Amino acid sequence: MDVLYFAWVRERIGLPREAVQTDAATVQDLVDELRKREARYEMAFSDLAALQVAVDQELAGWNTPLAGVREVAFFPPMTGG
Repeated sequence: MDVLYFAWVRERIGLPREAVQTDAATVQDLVDELRKREARYEMAFSDLAALQVAVDQELAGWNTPLAGVREVAFFPPMTGG
């Protein structure tokens, strides 16, 4: 699946997107896998309360199943103004 990173998440990881081979059952499982890769992922996902996730371009939660999903995106909460 494609994993996309936006704003400071992208800056911390150093990539705008990547193809990830995973058997993760949920978004949380994917995050756990990514955190184990390298320190930069651990830093990016250190505070999940400061992140939102979209699955196939729909806002989702950390327990959202990933079966059949093509894209997961991580980004900071949006603000208006």
